[in-house]
This record gives sequence, structure tokens and C-alpha cells, in this order.
Amino acid sequence: MVQRVGVIGGGQLARMMIPPAVELGIEIAVLAEQEGSSARQAATLVGDYRDEATVLAFAETVDVVTFDHEHVPQPVLRALVDRGVRVHPGPHALEFAQDKLRMRERLSELGVPVPEWATVRGPDELQAFIDANGGAAVLNLPRGGYDGKGVRVVRSGADGADWFGRGDFDALLVEELVDFRRELAQLVARRPSGERAFWPVVETVQRDGVCAEVVAPAPGTEGGADRVRTVTSQIAERIAEGLDVTGVLAVELFETTDQRVLVNELAMRPHNSGHWTIDGSVTSQFEQHLRAVLDLPLGDTAVVSSWSVMINVLGGPQSEPIDARFAQAWQSYPGAKLHTYGKDARPGRKVGHVTVVGEDLDDVAYRARAAADAFDD
Repeated sequence: MVQRVGVIGGGQLARMMIPPAVELGIEIAVLAEQEGSSARQAATLVGDYRDEATVLAFAETVDVVTFDHEHVPQPVLRALVDRGVRVHPGPHALEFAQDKLRMRERLSELGVPVPEWATVRGPDELQAFIDANGGAAVLNLPRGGYDGKGVRVVRSGADGADWFGRGDFDALLVEELVDFRRELAQLVARRPSGERAFWPVVETVQRDGVCAEVVAPAPGTEGGADRVRTVTSQIAERIAEGLDVTGVLAVELFETTDQRVLVNELAMRPHNSGHWTIDGSVTSQFEQHLRAVLDLPLGDTAVVSSWSVMINVLGGPQSEPIDARFAQAWQSYPGAKLHTYGKDARPGRKVGHVTVVGEDLDDVAYRARAAADAFDD
């Protein structure tokens, strides 16, 4: 019997689940937020993911529910579970991706390395943390932040005064300002029966708080016995097991200048740092996520070439549709794989990505960056 996966959220992550679903013989349905979403090819319902009745009606049409994002409210998630719907990852796991304070508390309980942190309820508590941590810190809204939003560097309690009492937050998360040499991401897939599969740890490059480039594997970790590779996979495994995550889990990390590896963020879904797997791995993160949430055997995560470089197209051409630039990029860089998200161009918006794979890192990176430049005005 053909199984049907329901994805809540109509963004590019849902869009990129569609091709592997077709290849696997799986039906896919999407609850999109609006008409004309990135995943409009599979959108069977347009509605508000915060509305319990809408989400329950969508869930009745599928065999398992999963997500394009982590923003579905906990009461709605719990209502799905109470109705007997298979939800992967479940609300008991997603709460730690939705709330940074809860995440830091639970990861600390699990013994996972994280930056020095504290819960603060006012400027005086914030100032005390700053004074104890070298005169600067990072202040976070507990919920709702992504791609650099809801995060600011502060050097005094007054710098965060306007965030206290904001919305329904009675406390904020403050962390040490980590002195890091680079950012990493480790992806792992886990199915309900416990099978796990890991991709190589990757290096991510951020610009203005948004992921701009991913190099797989992270340079210096390509050797089988590399310490960083071992540590990051152990961290991801501990989190996946400790939080009972089903599907793809992305663990974003700092590699510090004093050779520590610290967890920064979690995403319990396919993630920007894993887009390279579509072209650079035997099994992409999108195929693996579908397999995992259906509790099917996981695929091989071996790389198909020594190096993969993925470049996000941010903003895209303002003068014409992004698709109009494809011929130019293909002509000059026929080995580049170009992926568009079906979005209108807008400054800073993720509208697509480019991936190049090969055996020489410098050549691969050059070709990926040059092909992505074809989409800039």
C-alpha cells in the first residue's frame, strides 16, 4: 500500500522532498501557508498551521505528519498526537527546537557541550553575566528567531532592555560570546526503530546571520580518524537519542579557537547545511527524512566525490526571474547543479542554491561561486 506523508509548511524544504518522494513511490501532501508557495506542486491544502482544526483536517488525509519548519504550536502538535496521528518528530522533541532556553537546559542535562549560558529576567542580571564573561555576550529571544533574527551581541544590560517584557517572554537566554575559528554542522537521520545514519560534518559560512556557503566535508575532517569528525557525530547521536528525534536532525556547532566543539543550534528537519547531499551524497537528506519518518531502512550516506560546495543564492536577480539566468550559468558551468525555490527575488531572501562536486576543493569552490554569481545583478 502506498504511504502518504503530510508536510506542514510549503517552503523550499517541502519542495525538495517532492522528487525523492516520487522516486520512492511515496505520495506527498503539503499544508502550505499561502497560494503559490515553493512547494505548490504538492500543496493539497492552504491554511494556517497555527489553527488546530485546519491541521487536524490535513492530518486526516495522510499516514504520517512531518514538517518544513518548527513553528507549529505545541497545543496543535499535542492535539495531533491525541487524535492518534503519527507525528515525526513528535512534540516532545520539537519543544527543544522551538525554545532555546529549554534546549540549553536539556542539552546541559545530557552533558552536551554548549556555550556558557544563563537565564536572565532583566538588565541587572544581564549586566552581571556580561561582567563575568569578558564584557560582551550574546542575547537571544527564546522563540521565533532564525537566520540571525532574535539574536544580538550586547555589551551592557541596557543593550537588551527593550527585549525584556517583550511578547510573552518572561526570561531571555544569554550566552558567552564564543571565540570560534569556524562554524560546523553535523546531520544525522534517525528512524523510530533506532537506526541512525550520519553524513560527514560540514563547514558553514554565514553572512549577516544567514548561511551563504557549505563545504562538505569540513576541510581537515576528511580523514576517517579525525577528532572533530568523531566528536561531532558523537554529539549528534547523543542529542538524537536523548531528545528522541525522528527524521533528520541538524546540529549547528562552533569549533572554538581553543579546540572545543560547542552546540549552537538544532533543527529537527532537513537543513540548509545539508542541501549539498542532493548532488553530493548517495542518499540526500530529503530522501532520508522521508525514509526515517516512515520507519523505512535508511539509505547510504557515502559521498559521491571528495568535495561538495553549496552556495546559497541570496536575493537573486532583481531585474528578471531567477530562471532567466539558468542558461547563462549552464553555458559557463555545465557541471554546476542549479536549484531554484520558485520564489520571487527579494534582497537577502534564499531563492535557490548551486552545488558543484569534484575531486579538487579549490576548483570545486571556484566553479560553485562563479555559477552562483550568474544570479546576481
